[in-house]
Amino acid sequence: MGQWDRFLQPYKQAVDELKIKLKGIRAQFEKSNTTSPIEFVTGRVKPLASIYDKTLEKGLVFEPSDTLAHELQDIAGVRIMCQFVDDIPTVIELLRQRNDLHIIEEKDYITNVKKSGYRSYHMIIEYPVGTIQGEKVILAEIQIRTLAMNFWASIEHSLNYKYKGVFPKEIKNRLQSAAEAAFKLDEEMSEIREEIREAQQYFTEYKEASKPKVRQNHPKGDREYQ
Repeated sequence: MGQWDRFLQPYKQAVDELKIKLKGIRAQFEKSNTTSPIEFVTGRVKPLASIYDKTLEKGLVFEPSDTLAHELQDIAGVRIMCQFVDDIPTVIELLRQRNDLHIIEEKDYITNVKKSGYRSYHMIIEYPVGTIQGEKVILAEIQIRTLAMNFWASIEHSLNYKYKGVFPKEIKNRLQSAAEAAFKLDEEMSEIREEIREAQQYFTEYKEASKPKVRQNHPKGDREYQ
């Protein structure tokens, strides 16, 4: 295993564990017949090419080190998607109440929108990972946003690579307009959230009721699979 593989392994473990735990929150809501504020969860470890770009930007040496681990707070990243803007504060509070992670910084880009139009809620956390060498506490970033915010951010991210962060004026203006339109959509959906959730619940119950009930007949001599 190379030095980068060894360095990144705890980050991969952290992302996997956080995804399982956050998906578990959603499952708990579903089992209690309560609508979950979490729609779905994704995660990734920053690719080496992106880490390299960051080291150039910050003037860091491109090699595994404690300094790199301290300066790059988003090597491990988890993203929580919500259906409605109003779900985001609920998710934030759920994370604040957890004792298996420690929040060290919060950045509210929903109330304080970036000039580009970017909206999201970011948390930098300390998360302990158990390794064969003992416990290792790493930094990770959790982003919380709506589906509309995520769609806009994904498009902006792709264009950012194309234009290296320097957008033509027309593209820049259109992106800002699109960001406002996306947030307006979020606000409109929040106004009718109860009707939407009632419809979703009805649809789920209808699908369950419509499932064919299959009776399985086991021939004599069949044994339960051990």
